[in-house]
Amino acid sequence: MKGPISQFIEKHYLHFNSASLVDAAKAYEQQLANGAKMMVSMAGAMSTAEIGKIFAEIIRQDKVQIISCTGANLEEDIMNLVAHSHYERVPNYRDLTPEDEWALLERGLNRVTDTCIPEHEAFRRLQKHIYKIWKDADDNGERYFPHEFMYKMLLSGVLEEYYEIDLKDSWMYAAAEKNLPIIVPGWEDSTMGNIFASYVIKGDLKASTMKSGIEYMVFLADWYPKNSTNGIGFFQIGGGIAGDFPICVVPMLYQDMEMHDIPFWSYFCQISDSTTSYGSYSGAVPNEKITWGKLDIKTPKFIIESDATIVAPLIFAYLLDL
Repeated sequence: MKGPISQFIEKHYLHFNSASLVDAAKAYEQQLANGAKMMVSMAGAMSTAEIGKIFAEIIRQDKVQIISCTGANLEEDIMNLVAHSHYERVPNYRDLTPEDEWALLERGLNRVTDTCIPEHEAFRRLQKHIYKIWKDADDNGERYFPHEFMYKMLLSGVLEEYYEIDLKDSWMYAAAEKNLPIIVPGWEDSTMGNIFASYVIKGDLKASTMKSGIEYMVFLADWYPKNSTNGIGFFQIGGGIAGDFPICVVPMLYQDMEMHDIPFWSYFCQISDSTTSYGSYSGAVPNEKITWGKLDIKTPKFIIESDATIVAPLIFAYLLDL
């Protein structure tokens, strides 16, 4: 039985982007009912937008089987977990002058639209703990993926003294508990990636201790055929590398590995406010992906041109029968 949020959506979301939202949610639900698996890719600042409040439950209820996200989303969920009370909202961010922005910097506040992440409490609070885990692996000649190091830190309990939100609202903790596979392409483009690089430059760590993006693709190339018996759907929040990197595993297996029986992605939905324009990947219509060997002619395809912080929670609510 669908709850009041889902009933409201079904009653009032009848046209245009709102109708696309309902169609995409129902098709996502049908994919799972058919035994398909689902990848959710997450770009933008969704973790700072506190998507974990509902995405963690999507993970716990097995409505996603693999995640692809940016390094920023990987770390910012944990930052929110340990430093939530120190975040500051700036509702009038459009009115800020360069001098106002500099004042935020001097207070150690890094702004993401209307939300400021507190550098000392968020970044530095994690740094000493993640460095120890990196260093232990480095000293023992062990190598792990970025998300695996984060899982180790979360499950070790070293952050418990800092928790500032309900643990059930952290999607990274929910994923760590399930040891859910995560793909983090371009992890270097993140605060923790920058910090890791600084230790490599200082000679404290070896770059090879961190498994690379190529190794993420190798992992995904192994995971995809083993899990695609009933199809694998692709639910894309935003655009960019979090989406394009993993979706390319299908044409890579077909063209470069000559696995001509590899199935296309069985479902595709993108939430994006990017426009279709000159060379834009994030704004490209789904049918363009047919020409790249990512989607089939018959793949159910949806694009919802709206703010993901509005749309994604509503679709997740529908999947959870809220």
